[in-house]
Amino acid sequence: MITLDFIRVKIKDLKEFYKRQLKTIPQTLITVNGIGPVLTAGIISEIGDIHRFDKETNLASYAGLTWTEHQSGSFTAEETHLTKKGNKYLRYYLVEAANSLRVHNDRYKSYYYKKYNEVPKHKHKRALVLTARKFVRLVFALLSKGEIYQPRR
Repeated sequence: MITLDFIRVKIKDLKEFYKRQLKTIPQTLITVNGIGPVLTAGIISEIGDIHRFDKETNLASYAGLTWTEHQSGSFTAEETHLTKKGNKYLRYYLVEAANSLRVHNDRYKSYYYKKYNEVPKHKHKRALVLTARKFVRLVFALLSKGEIYQPRR
């Protein structure tokens, strides 16, 4: 029979293992205000080698953070849908990161509310995905250069 003490020891062992594993991943993203170790680990593990991508738009496309285009002649539709083609797990981590950034990071908070007020419907979803897309640019820059985050002053 499993005892409560045994479970506590296993939980402690898992926490120690988790801490050791986090030390093996690049610490560039964790320097961003609002991005914790779980989001950092998820984003980096889903991206893999950042050098597979030539530019941030390729990374955004890989994550499925692009919109469909509907056009005919000179007409171009304004209300289009997210393609959702790509890595759904990376998209999840990036959107969750954007949600955290909207609360904890002033720069991303102002960007979120700017985009929130620009669209007539689906305000939160659209603004959150656009914030995630902006965050992709930062992720690409930090991981490809190996730098830590230094906000503009």
